[in-house]
Amino acid sequence: MPLIKNNQLIDDNWVRWDGSSPLAGDVIVSLEVWNEHKAQLMDHDGAVGVQLASDQAPDLIQQDLSHLDLVALEFPAFKDGRAFSYARLLRERFGFAGEVRAVGDVLRDQAFFMLRCGFDAFEVADATALKGFLEALGEFTFVYQPSTDNRRSVVANRHATSVAAE
Repeated sequence: MPLIKNNQLIDDNWVRWDGSSPLAGDVIVSLEVWNEHKAQLMDHDGAVGVQLASDQAPDLIQQDLSHLDLVALEFPAFKDGRAFSYARLLRERFGFAGEVRAVGDVLRDQAFFMLRCGFDAFEVADATALKGFLEALGEFTFVYQPSTDNRRSVVANRHATSVAAE
């Protein structure tokens, strides 16, 4: 599946691991596999990530975040936006600095907002939509609310301009 990270299309070296085959390379596991094979995964030489379903809050892995390189948050349908909140929790409350990946029903129209909430990688199921998805990440020049991306809002820019003029 195509992967966009840091605003560019890259090769995805991560593989899904279900616990039934030998453990090799950088792996993404479900929460259930993580809980079942935690000791083995913590000793693994490769990078480890956990994929959370939309009904699995990041609180469930909060104590384990220091052992993870990636958290994949699932969008099962475009109308389920819990992963937006989960990405912000990971970045702002839990201080997670690893990759936060959007998986599932990842749509172009939501891409910029996902980026602002803390996502930095996107699995795009529709390969024909890649160009539009990449364009969407840079579509907006100004922002109105503060967020995890630390971009200055229109109000902050306006205030800085008025203070500098005084």
